[in-house]
Amino acid sequence: MLNTLENLIKLARERKSSPVEGSYTNKLLLDKSLSKAKVLEEVDELIEAVEKNSNKIHEAADVLYHLLMYLEANDIKIEDVMSELEKRKK
Repeated sequence: MLNTLENLIKLARERKSSPVEGSYTNKLLLDKSLSKAKVLEEVDELIEAVEKNSNKIHEAADVLYHLLMYLEANDIKIEDVMSELEKRKK
């Protein structure tokens, strides 16, 4: 499970340093407005899916992917986010 997350982060960082023409990931990493819009759109779609009890897993995956790309596009390291979450444990 964590391998998938690590692979997505690795992909984002690789694409950021070595862009691939036509890559959707690169579009998200380069266009912060698009990245932001997609996170907002995907969160709305997830909420709707939960309320209708349909496509929840698909929409949750979309949220995670787009959020990771948004974080990378804005130089927010997932390691720092995880560290912050660790500090909040009680």
